[in-house]
Amino acid sequence: MAGDKSGENTMKKKLIVSNWKMQPTTLAEAEQILDLVDEYLGSLSERELNLVFCPPFVFTEEVGKILKTSHLLHQSGLGAQDISTDDRMALTGEVSGPMLKKLGARYVIVGHSERRWKLGESDEVVNKKLKAVLRNEMMPIVAVGEKTRDDNFEDFLKEQVLNTFAGLSAEEVARCIIAYEPVWAISTTPGARPDTPESALESVEVIKETLATALQSTALPRYLYGGSITSVNAREFLSNDGFDGVLIGGASTNKEEFVKILAIASKL
Repeated sequence: MAGDKSGENTMKKKLIVSNWKMQPTTLAEAEQILDLVDEYLGSLSERELNLVFCPPFVFTEEVGKILKTSHLLHQSGLGAQDISTDDRMALTGEVSGPMLKKLGARYVIVGHSERRWKLGESDEVVNKKLKAVLRNEMMPIVAVGEKTRDDNFEDFLKEQVLNTFAGLSAEEVARCIIAYEPVWAISTTPGARPDTPESALESVEVIKETLATALQSTALPRYLYGGSITSVNAREFLSNDGFDGVLIGGASTNKEEFVKILAIASKL
């Protein structure tokens, strides 16, 4: 866990994962985001936050160095947005698990809706990437979620979850962080509409029950919400005990907006 100092209190803190996607466009802009976050963290007298930053691959090494400084050192971890399915095969354009680990990455996002729905990654591919993260001893942030909220959404979620986590032990699944990401609630989706904690928790319960039945175990992972979190809706999801944190996309690359979200989290 980012900033983990071990102990029960740390485990109760909300986890805030920043998925920068293809932003910002320069390292200088990335540094500005982290500088403002560091400044805000320095202003806190008591409440600490657990943060994960997942920058574009080209900034991974430099962002990792920055996270080892000042207040970011104890309250943040480095993550990657993707991983190759194979550790050593010659695959043009891919980045392997051993490479990411050498750069200091501790977390990797797999199964993000944009990779599933826009780039055509199947559940089988996501499953292979998930296993690659685990065998390289990093922590997977596994995104799952339905494209439409219709009468069949539960069946869709069950199938997606079973395929995504196929072949994993209960212990391995417990090491994961699951980000429930309803595609229909993401702001860039045509006809998107806001989700609510109540609706999201219905889906999380489906995921939990599916895993518990398949694994015959109650050792379940942590859960994040990831449907277009902003400073407008952050409080209702962060204050809900059903979620262990949030996965933030575009709002995490707007430094002022992101600090507003951190301010909300720090006061809960």
